[in-house]
Formats: sequence, structure tokens, C-alpha cells
Amino acid sequence: MVLSLYRRGALKAAATSSRLLGQVLVPAALIALLAFVNNAAAFDFNDVAVRARALAGKSYKKPADRLPKEIKDLSYEQANQLHFKQDRAYWRPEKLPFELSFVHQGGGYVEPVRINEIVGGGVREIAFNSALFDYSHTRIDPRRVRNIGFAGFRIRYPVNSAKEKDDVLTFLGASYFRAMGKGQGYGISARGLALDTALYSGEEFPRFTEFWLARPNPGDKELTIYALLDSPRATGAYRFVLRPGVDTTIDVKAQLYLRANVTKLGVAPLTSMFFFGENQNGPSDDFRPEVHDSDGLSIQSGTGEWIWRPLVNPKRLLVTAFSLDNPLGFGLMQRDRQFSSYEDLDYHYEARPSTWIEPKGKWGAGRVELVQIPTPDETNDNIVAYWMPNAMPKPGQPFNVEYKMYWQKENEKKPPLAWVAQTRFGHGYRAKSDDTIGMSIDFDGGTLKKLPANARVEGTVESDGNGKIVSVTTRRNDVTGGWRMELKLRRNEDNKPVELRGFLRNAAQSGAGATLSETWSYILPPN
Repeated sequence: MVLSLYRRGALKAAATSSRLLGQVLVPAALIALLAFVNNAAAFDFNDVAVRARALAGKSYKKPADRLPKEIKDLSYEQANQLHFKQDRAYWRPEKLPFELSFVHQGGGYVEPVRINEIVGGGVREIAFNSALFDYSHTRIDPRRVRNIGFAGFRIRYPVNSAKEKDDVLTFLGASYFRAMGKGQGYGISARGLALDTALYSGEEFPRFTEFWLARPNPGDKELTIYALLDSPRATGAYRFVLRPGVDTTIDVKAQLYLRANVTKLGVAPLTSMFFFGENQNGPSDDFRPEVHDSDGLSIQSGTGEWIWRPLVNPKRLLVTAFSLDNPLGFGLMQRDRQFSSYEDLDYHYEARPSTWIEPKGKWGAGRVELVQIPTPDETNDNIVAYWMPNAMPKPGQPFNVEYKMYWQKENEKKPPLAWVAQTRFGHGYRAKSDDTIGMSIDFDGGTLKKLPANARVEGTVESDGNGKIVSVTTRRNDVTGGWRMELKLRRNEDNKPVELRGFLRNAAQSGAGATLSETWSYILPPN
């Protein structure tokens, strides 16, 4: 079971006829505008929540299929040839700080989304118009493409240069969206909601069916987007407040309703890709040292403990969880920022963003669940992480959640203590072979930078019942200034995983103050 890869203007025309109002001939477009202004009530999150609640009280209705066959049959590559004409970007003529462009249906994105603009508190639909797209690289006759819809949209804003706008946020497919900050490239994805992920009964993918974008004012540095979510067993209202920058942030507010019970309710889900890395060798014919959008799951617990779980590409489905009360944050991170770690001139994995989720308010008891799915290559997003509350909402009852998302590269969330810089699997030189498993874990930053070279740093590692720790040695890394913990262990049963936990401590101290690093938490998959 592998998740599909998630990678790789047009206001509806007003009538031009005229009508008699009183004794004065008034253009119909002006009458429509006056009615729009006079009847407009301030549109906000509550309007979307009312719709979500009403939808939840009705049976799910699958969207009508209106796509012409020639578009429906397009491959992913062919659909990518349906280019949006960037000179037709919405809000460009007004020279507003944000620009809106659209994505054509086709190539797997066959379900339409309705897109609206909020102006002065009122709402008007942005209708599909084939004139916004370039069909010259396809055999499609644009005159036949009518009354369909958009697959999604992109938001552009100048983050890398004041002279040119860059992609900063894309909504495309189900409830998926991706964002970028300064110097970043598209990588990890987020979703509005995950239902029954990694269950053999099958995952349900809720989708955003309608959006409302608040028209920005000159000088605005943030953009507000509302969205309506729908699926066979869930509905929801969302508000996204986008603030692009060095770190692009998105404040998310959601009110969810279940039509029926679900086994897993995944809140603030993140989806990424890990093919191979420093802890797992890649194919012998791949020249790149590492290939991944994220290299680890980071968690800040409600007690202040920081946990780092390096990602793996397992041979079979691997689902693990961290039980927590009121977490302070979690995220799928790309800590390795060296080009030499990837050597990829096309995809530049070193520039992929880390995404951190920071809860607003207390989320109560639950767990951060990590799903790792086998993948034969890098074209599949095989990593999922989300929060799952212990107290599941009952059908028809509102479930409210708020959080802030950070899309980061330069200012990634890290613990004040030392953090794990890399995890390497295997032995170095050995005079004679033995049956142990070798691992080397490098820690860097934080408190380690203040220690003298002769400090007594000690590594502590624990294993579950399927592993036996043979030895743990710690020494200073005189190249990085950090410390390396070298571990040898044996596995009792090869067909079962081993769970390991370790950290660095100051042997000259005692108590909680002796802890020098975050907790390294590792799952050694079945052999």
C-alpha cells in the first residue's frame, strides 16, 4: 500500500445588456454590483461551519463527472502540458501583493473544486475559463472545454525577490496542500484530514470541495482562505491564514463533523517521502548518497522532552506511535541541508522544507502516529505523521482544533539541548567479524557547544525485549565539535523489529540537569 505521489482570470463575466431601474437606464453589471454590495453580509469562518454542519446531516453525494473524455484520459505527464497563462493571473492587473493562478483538471486530478473570491464581505464565484490555459502542447480543442472546473490553485508572493512573485502555497488533490518559504522548493505535503490511514480496510481521503479567498489589499502581508471539506464519513470547515516569508506560516482553524464513526482520526496530517538515507543504503546503481524529502519525525512533548525518530523505508508496513498529553509540537523535518548529502542537481532535496505543527490550546491525551510504507523509488509519498486524539468525536458533534504550521529551512524547530545530526547504520573497520549490529549517532549543537573537550559525556541506550545492548561508547567528534554515540546490539528474533531509545548525559552531574540531548528513538525494522 503506497500513497500516490504528490509532486511534480477569470471572474464570471457580467451581463452587458441594460435594464430600466426607475426611469434611468443602468448597466446590468452595475445593478449586479450594487446588489452584491447591498446584500453582502460579512463572510467568515462561521459561514463555512454552517455548511459543514448541514452537510454532515445529509448522505454523502459524489461530485458529478462532467469532464470530456479527452481530458479524463490524459496521463499525469500530458496534464502537465496544460499550462496556466501566468500573465492572466488573478489580481495581477490590480498589482496586489498576492496573485492567484489555477490548475486545470486532468492527469489524476479529475474532481473539480469551486473557487470564490470574498470582496467587501460578499462572495462571487471565479468561473472556469479555458482562455486562461495554453492547450498548444495537447490535441485538446479549448472550445470543447466548458463548464468543468478547476482542479486547484496556487498562490504567489515575492519571498525570494521583491521584483518577482514566487509560488508559496498550492492546494491540489483531495485535501492536500504544500507551502514554501524563502529559498525552499516544494517537498512535504500537508492535508486537511486523514481518515483510517494504514488500515487494511482502506483509507478514506476527504477532499476540499470549495474555497473562498479574501481579496488582499495593497500592502497586505497575509492572505485568508476558507475551505469546505467533504467525504463519505466526514465534513469540515477550515480557515487558513497564510503569511509568506523566510519561514512561511499558516494558521489553521478547523471545525469537523463525522457522519459516521471512524477508527482513526488523523489531525494535522503531514505526508512526505523517504527512499534511502545515511541510515539505509540505496540501490547500488544510484549515485546519490541520500534521497528523501524528510529525514526524521521530531516531537516536543507536553513535559518538554524532545524526541527524534529517524525515518526508514521498511520492507513492510511499519506503524508506530508516541502517546502524549498536550503536545507542544511535532513535525516531519529535513535536518540534513548539505548539497553533498544528495548530489541531485534536478530535485535539490537539501532545499525541501521541514514542516512543524504547533498546537493552539490544549489538545489533551492522544498520540502522534508515524506511518512508514515500503516504496521501490522516490515517486511515492510513503511517510505519514498526524495527531490522533484519544477522545474521538461522536457523529454529528463538532470537533474543533487549531494549530500553526511552519514551513522552514533556515530556522527549523530544534531543542535547546543537543540534537541528533545523523544516524548511521553498520560497522566501521573490524579486525574480525561478529554477529552484532552497529550504529553511530552524532549529536550536535545546544549544550554540547559549551562543554570542554575533556567533558565526561556518557551515552545511555535502552532496548525493547527483542534487542540486547552489547556496548555503548561515546567520544567527541573533533570535526563537528559534537559528540558521537556508538552502539552495538544483537537482535533476538530477526523477523521482529527492535525499538531503541538513547540520549547523552553529563556523567559529572546527576538528576534532570545532567541530560545533554534530545531523545534518539529508533525502530530497527525486521531483518
